[in-house]
Amino acid sequence: MTFPLPYDEHALPDGVCSRFIRDVNGLTLHILEAGDADPNRPAVLLLHGFPELAYSWRRVMPVLAEAGYYVIAPDQRGYGRTMGWSDEYDADLGPYRLLNLVRDMLSLIKAVGRDHVNAVIGHDFGASVAAYAALIRPDVFRAMTLMSAPFAGPPALGPVPPDSIHADMIALDRPRKHYQWYYSTRPANSDMHFCPQGVHDFLRAYFHQKSADWEDNKPFPMAEWTATELAKMPNYYIMNLDKDMAETVAEEMPSAEHIAANSWLPDRELLIYSTEYKRTGFQGALNWYRCRTNGIQNKELDVFAGRTIDVPSCFIAGAADWGIYQVPGALDAMQTDVCMDFRACHLVPGAGHWVQQEQATEVNRHLLDFLKTLA
Repeated sequence: MTFPLPYDEHALPDGVCSRFIRDVNGLTLHILEAGDADPNRPAVLLLHGFPELAYSWRRVMPVLAEAGYYVIAPDQRGYGRTMGWSDEYDADLGPYRLLNLVRDMLSLIKAVGRDHVNAVIGHDFGASVAAYAALIRPDVFRAMTLMSAPFAGPPALGPVPPDSIHADMIALDRPRKHYQWYYSTRPANSDMHFCPQGVHDFLRAYFHQKSADWEDNKPFPMAEWTATELAKMPNYYIMNLDKDMAETVAEEMPSAEHIAANSWLPDRELLIYSTEYKRTGFQGALNWYRCRTNGIQNKELDVFAGRTIDVPSCFIAGAADWGIYQVPGALDAMQTDVCMDFRACHLVPGAGHWVQQEQATEVNRHLLDFLKTLA
């Protein structure tokens, strides 16, 4: 990978700046920031998911800054313009474990001259980092908002019992595989990085199919963690066994007319994503999934078994997002058993998985309402 430059100012909304911070837990971290950095001003930290970037918060950052917050959004380890991670499949997975990802954020907060943030806000896989940050260091991460990925608490203490679900998926009448286990395979990166349609069109189809624009996104809760139940989800979650992800989403590539009419992710904005992923590939981001699926994280996260999140919390997701139901029971458990000061759950109409991009106005309203309650 070549060492990138900060974003050109014309690529970002007014008031949002791009810069690098060196020596952040072994990384040269690329961040976007907005608002007055005066240490007496409240601060919020925004954590993106897959396959996103700090840029995913472009419609949120100016609004929070205007409301008086210093806003920080990093390209997380393995993503975008952040440097210091390996793009090899055989790289050490240790740095991608959730506890080290939390360490990345603790180091970032220190590097910007703070000892805490007033809230951490995480979307998709960034929600996992936000949840463990709030659970482990409530003194530093003093409130939490999760988006699109509910948190059901730390794993139970002890060995993980055998799970036959993957063999059961293969045995279905239409053989299937779980997308997270596919993302953990060696070919997954090249399947997407060098796909026939190119990275730009791959990402266009991926973002489209997981959004409210795809009319088949009509989610409902899963009753249990079984192959037959999970197979009710779309193919981008429970994939056909003989297809990779690029092939899967290519079947739902939107038309040129639909792309031209897209206001929440016009092509000039998608180009920011596709340019970065063409340069870096996807392996750094996929290493997050490998830590989850191979079980190495459970061996250290289970020490927090039974621990709750006690800081003020809320949840925001698109009403058309299957992701909120992909772990059966997680949405309810988060609200009743895990978050002890849970204040609101918002399922936003007209949004799928990319809620802060698809319906930024509503998301910003809910965020500001939540942040006001912290005063």
